[in-house]
Amino acid sequence: MGSRLTATAAARVTAAVLAALMAGLSAGCGGADFTYVMGSDGQSYFKVPASWRKVDQRALDREFFGDMTTATAQLRKRLSWTVGYDAFSRPSADHLYDPAGGSDEPFVFAMVSTLTKTQQDKASLDTLRNAAMLPVALTADLRDQLEKLPGYPYKNFELLSDEVLPPKDGVRGVHVVYNFKVLGGPVQTFDQTAYLAADGSRVSVMLIRCSAMCYRTRGDEIGRIAQSFKVKRIPG
Repeated sequence: MGSRLTATAAARVTAAVLAALMAGLSAGCGGADFTYVMGSDGQSYFKVPASWRKVDQRALDREFFGDMTTATAQLRKRLSWTVGYDAFSRPSADHLYDPAGGSDEPFVFAMVSTLTKTQQDKASLDTLRNAAMLPVALTADLRDQLEKLPGYPYKNFELLSDEVLPPKDGVRGVHVVYNFKVLGGPVQTFDQTAYLAADGSRVSVMLIRCSAMCYRTRGDEIGRIAQSFKVKRIPG
């Protein structure tokens, strides 16, 4: 019975800490103006403007994981939690990487992914830079080869900033901002923050996409959303 009481007490402490974290966000920002989102790990969280709408989960899965009838896509889905929010009046998972249908509004994608043992052994800061499945950390030769492939969608890569975040409680992170010209459309800016959990078992990533012009116009708003994305090590 003692062990059960200890586990219960630990669960209550964890819940109280999480509640305090979320309350702190609300107190600083005016809760009615934002939607607060917590990842499946219970340790990652962020906020988006309340007017931004959550996109259909099945459509998001297809957009990010690909053909969901394949074993590879199903395995990646089992190991991941994902969510997307669109500032466009008609939210669509199609807007994840490119403003299809004429949208020029920000899109936020977040994922918590459990790493396999092999992935944990190989995890690095470049793992975090590539966590949103976009070709960020590549050699120049490989990037050149990819861009020459027929139909390859991500052209004219420009790295705007690359910041290694100060480790906190064993959690490591990077914040990178970069441009791609996607599918022949206007240049898109991607603002990406990714963290590796203290125990090395999970990667949490937030990707915010907007056209380069949109990013310049709404940079302060996008920056506040990016800065709200945190991963905390909860004692337990």
